[in-house]
Amino acid sequence: MRDRECLLGKVVDDKMVLNDAGRIVQETWARIPHHFPHTMTDAFIVMPNHIHGIIEITDPVGATHASPLQRNGNAIPRGPKRGSLSAIVGSFKSASTRRVNALRGTTGSPFWQRNYYEHVIDGDDEMNRIREYIANNPYAWETDEDNPLCITTRR
Repeated sequence: MRDRECLLGKVVDDKMVLNDAGRIVQETWARIPHHFPHTMTDAFIVMPNHIHGIIEITDPVGATHASPLQRNGNAIPRGPKRGSLSAIVGSFKSASTRRVNALRGTTGSPFWQRNYYEHVIDGDDEMNRIREYIANNPYAWETDEDNPLCITTRR
């Protein structure tokens, strides 16, 4: 979430309680496989000011970090490769931002932070560990570095 604002709900008694914006984010995430048929979503949680989720790309499209600006004198398209994780996350952020901004009456305002953290999951043990981390995230909110109250109390 941009500037770590808690815009998606709050943690009450170690459970995440979504507000309307949080529900929009959750619904938008659930629709990822409808827009990207080569994907499956796995564990996911909306927190007050960030999300955690697993996306499986079932038909790899290949990834590139950079591409030349021109090929044979012709400009080539910029941006992430179609169907890549970057394209999926960008689409999710764009769609959820439009819907949340419409709800809040803040059309055109930034909502998400610019980048995202990605990690390739290596095997079933790691997958299960990450699923557990995601499921238990609300229990750790009081000490989470993304919790603005923790940031202020640590200074």
